[in-house]
Amino acid sequence: MLGRIAGGLALVAVLALALWLYARAWAPSREQYPVQGVTISAADGAVDWGTLAAQGADFAYIRAAVGADRRDPAFAANWRGARAAGMRYGATIDFSPCRLASDQATRFITTVPRDNAALPPVIRLAFTPECSARPGRDLLLSELNTLVNLIEAHAGKPVLLNVTEDFDAAYDIGGGINRTLWLDGNFFPPDYASRPWVMWTASDMRHIDGIDGPVRWDVVAP
Repeated sequence: MLGRIAGGLALVAVLALALWLYARAWAPSREQYPVQGVTISAADGAVDWGTLAAQGADFAYIRAAVGADRRDPAFAANWRGARAAGMRYGATIDFSPCRLASDQATRFITTVPRDNAALPPVIRLAFTPECSARPGRDLLLSELNTLVNLIEAHAGKPVLLNVTEDFDAAYDIGGGINRTLWLDGNFFPPDYASRPWVMWTASDMRHIDGIDGPVRWDVVAP
């Protein structure tokens, strides 16, 4: 009896390991999603941009700032690295309901250089432990609209809104602001917003040469 239990546990462990290894390497089919890339921040450590480009990353979105308080310390190095590797590149900011949109825009504008070659900027909308405030929808959309307008004036391009499922459930961002949506969902295309997505974070578990650790792997809708 104990032998059977031990054998069953061993089989479960082997299957779990196989699934974990599969998840680490998985990416959507290039036939279905020809354009694929990564989201990068200081949390990813030093990036070997040449290796990353050789592994099939067509673009990189690079975190520039978190709210109004913090520049990403690796932004400048990552921005230069992506350009030098010949990848397409763009900047992101994590929106904070705890800070004025005008202050957050100032942080972005003073961090991200004007660059006509850059991809459209991205505003990430996600709840975080650092900011527990959840203002009413009208106030949040008003502040977000201010941030959108200020960043677009700086970049000269419409922003994308990268919205997590719980944030969209709370505020229906797609129904309140008419901008391109970027949604999240490991392994399965997301369907939680009121409008179709144009970009999808298909995995936040992928391991790829050039980055030490899991990375957010993104695809563009065909």
